[in-house]
Amino acid sequence: MELSIVDTSQVTEGGTAVDALRATGELAVLADRLGYARYWLAEHHGAGRLNASSSPEVMIARVASLTTGIRVGSGTVLLNHHSAFRIAETFRLLHSMFPGRIDLGIGRANGMPAVDLALQRERSELARYEDYGSQIVEVLTWFDGSWPDRHPFADVPVMPGVQGNPEPWVLGSTPSSAAAAGELGLPYCFAAFINPRAVRTALDAYRRAFTPSPFRTGLQAPRAMVGINVSCAETEEAAARLRASVELFYQRLSRGEFGDGMPLPGAAVSELGGVPEPTEYVPGEWPRQFSAAPARLREMLEAMAEEVGADGFVLQDLIASPSDRQRSYELIADTFELEPRAADA
Repeated sequence: MELSIVDTSQVTEGGTAVDALRATGELAVLADRLGYARYWLAEHHGAGRLNASSSPEVMIARVASLTTGIRVGSGTVLLNHHSAFRIAETFRLLHSMFPGRIDLGIGRANGMPAVDLALQRERSELARYEDYGSQIVEVLTWFDGSWPDRHPFADVPVMPGVQGNPEPWVLGSTPSSAAAAGELGLPYCFAAFINPRAVRTALDAYRRAFTPSPFRTGLQAPRAMVGINVSCAETEEAAARLRASVELFYQRLSRGEFGDGMPLPGAAVSELGGVPEPTEYVPGEWPRQFSAAPARLREMLEAMAEEVGADGFVLQDLIASPSDRQRSYELIADTFELEPRAADA
């Protein structure tokens, strides 16, 4: 089973964005050494008190320069805030610097209305609604260089002389994004930490819609991963204690309280009135976040993968302490027997 990581560079309560970015670099180096397959960086805007990763392409360059073997990419870059040409240029540039190691995870999302408006150059109501599918096609066409001869873009180069391209993925949390990925013959990752009960529906929609891709960067057979939020520790209680930060974080968000970062476990347990109960895997009833000791976590993830036919998982964590985060991924790598990479791989 392929295991990867997506990192939001979350800010810890009492910490700073600089601390969060430093922790991201340290965790990426560890993930590379432990044998994780991919390390994806998120795109969040106007969330500086919570997440420091607003520009995944900048973070990708940093993380790829710190690591040697792990694939590095966006999880996700938001098409509704960028032109397809700009994304193609940027990620082909990254591929030229780190050939064979760059993933382009593409998706779409809306945040606070004022932030979404600030991100747009054209701010009319009509300009905010773009054709997501056609944007993905345009990115892939830039990569392939397959514009018709008389097309205005036919003579526009994108990093000429560079061999190959980043690996494109569609990321989403709805069956419609899954169907779009399938129709284009692209690999797909479903964000179960956003919409956990729709995992099976989305992956079924992906496989039903799948058509072998006409693009060089596409697939001839379906390939799907699932993104889940995981906290792992030596004991069930310790893992649930780490998850307390996440539970409180989402409770605060539901009340419109953003706070100043991810609450520390002690404060979270106190505010919640105790350590949360261990999470259980129930087919079709996945929670938004899982916590478990290593052996039980492996049992759950293997059962979940079999339930929905996933080829692997992209692990997100919102663990407040950087040292606890690192230990969580060490335990997961050990229980799944990931193959470590040599420092000079």
